[in-house]
Amino acid sequence: MLLADLGAEVVKVDRVGGSADPLRTLMGRNRRSIAIDLRHGEGRAVALRLIDTADVLLEGMRPGVAERLGVGPGVCLVRNPGLVYGRMTGWGQDGPNAARAGHDIDYIAATGALHAIGATGAAPPPPLNLVADFGGGALYLAFGVLAAVVERATSGLGQVVDAAMIDGVSSLLTMFHEMRALGLWSDRRHANLLDGGAPFYATYQTADGEFVAIGALEPQFYDALLERLGLDPAEVEDRRDPSLWPALRTRLERVFAARTRAEWMDVFAGSDACVEPVVTMAEAPHHPQLAWRGTFVKVGGTVQPGPAPRFDRTPAGLPSPAVAPGHDTDAVLGELGYDAAEVEGLRHRSAVG
Repeated sequence: MLLADLGAEVVKVDRVGGSADPLRTLMGRNRRSIAIDLRHGEGRAVALRLIDTADVLLEGMRPGVAERLGVGPGVCLVRNPGLVYGRMTGWGQDGPNAARAGHDIDYIAATGALHAIGATGAAPPPPLNLVADFGGGALYLAFGVLAAVVERATSGLGQVVDAAMIDGVSSLLTMFHEMRALGLWSDRRHANLLDGGAPFYATYQTADGEFVAIGALEPQFYDALLERLGLDPAEVEDRRDPSLWPALRTRLERVFAARTRAEWMDVFAGSDACVEPVVTMAEAPHHPQLAWRGTFVKVGGTVQPGPAPRFDRTPAGLPSPAVAPGHDTDAVLGELGYDAAEVEGLRHRSAVG
């Protein structure tokens, strides 16, 4: 989706007879689909012919599956030496866990990320599946692929990009490993500057049962927070002393509980106190800043996040809706040089759909 949003021409290879995945309706935007049976000899030949024309191939199967289907990097890079072959897995291409199943929660558990999230004495909560699947996985894959494309401009050669979610998540944690090395981070949850332990980097419930988030880390922002809250700094617990954090948290809880979320937003309007409402995903498109930037767009009648980041000279257009598996089979085959009779024969023999 990220690559397609920014202008890559993406053709997704779907299974013959496959049905549309309702969980991919938005993420499947901006791409065409060809249905191929990779276990069929003629189908595999079609896929390889398509790969011959490609700059990049992305696959997200378990290690060894692409090789067994005849579309592994050993075959593809011989046919197309400039191909950037991007591989996405959770555990990596080798090692004791490589062949095991897993999900985002497993990968962040193995890397230490999950242990660092949550309240003291409580079970670590899954942070959606943003950290491994999308952060350490998809973003690092896209980043690596684009780096390989840039390198190819010098060498003329493609290569394999091995994006393992456990590697990406570990990379994302670099700052916290640095803080641990400096003695600035504890493995005890909810006891650190950025894990909710600090009362000036936390969320608070308001009078209407909603929440606000504050991130007043720097002294000048913290001063602005106290000013808007009507608190005298001389009478407030010293935030530099972690032993006083519980008392400071209690004080802030009591203050924020006195007004509604909307009332607090009026209080903090235009300030640098780093206070924002905790909105739902339904509310997010209406946040004044997101609405101003047009962060959300409507595609096919559905409101969804628009392409990011933004470019001044080559801006991304409005995404096109997702299509059903195999929707573009005939068109893609035609571009590969197959005539109508050949396409019909491939379909009749169930090599394509």
